[in-house]
Amino acid sequence: MKHKQGCFISFEGIDGAGKSTHVDACVQWLQGRGEQVTLTREPGGSPLAETLRGLLLAQDMQPDTEALLAFAARSDHLQRVIRPALAAGGWVVCDRFTDSTFAYQGGGSGVDTTRLAQLEAWVQGGLSPVRTYLFDLPPEVAAARRAAVRAADRFEARELDYFARVRQTYLDRVAADPGRFFVLDATATPDVVGARLLADLAGVHARWREGA
Repeated sequence: MKHKQGCFISFEGIDGAGKSTHVDACVQWLQGRGEQVTLTREPGGSPLAETLRGLLLAQDMQPDTEALLAFAARSDHLQRVIRPALAAGGWVVCDRFTDSTFAYQGGGSGVDTTRLAQLEAWVQGGLSPVRTYLFDLPPEVAAARRAAVRAADRFEARELDYFARVRQTYLDRVAADPGRFFVLDATATPDVVGARLLADLAGVHARWREGA
C-alpha cells in the first residue's frame, strides 16, 4: 500500500493581521485528531534559513537581493523540513510561504514577478500549499496593532502605501487561485476568525482523510 502523502497548509497576511495568534490553534486541532504536525515559518524554518531570516529582517538590501535570499532560505527549508515531513505523511503548517515573497518583494517593492515565478518553479518544483489562509485587513489597522505590541523590524517600519500594495497583491493572488485560498476578515474578533478558520480546516482535513 502506498504511503499517504502529508498535507501542506500556510498562513499569510500583512504584518499585524493576527495570523500568528491562530497558528497554534490550528496545530492543536490537528494534533487532537491524531495527526503528526510540523509547525514552521518563513523566512526561516531550518538552521540555515533562520540565519538568512536574520539578515532579511535586519540588514538593509536591494529588493532583488531580498527575493534571492528568500528563495535561498526556502530551498533549504523545503529540503530539510517541509518535504521530509510531507513524505512521512505528516501535516506541515507554515507561517508564511511563497505568497509572502510575491506580496512583499513583488507587490511591495516592485521585483519583476516573472523572475519570482521562475525562482518559484526552480526551488519548489510545483509544490505549493493545499490551503492558504489569508488574514486580510486594512494596512492602517494592522499598523496600529503592531505598534501596540512590538518595535518594528525593517519591513514593519515601511509606509502604509507599501502595505497597501502588499495587501492588493495578496488579493490578486486569491483571484488567480481561488481554490487554494481561504480569506479571513481579520477585523473580526479573534473568536470569530478562529471559528471560521477551524470550520474550513475541518473540511480540508476530511478531504485529505478521504484521499481527495
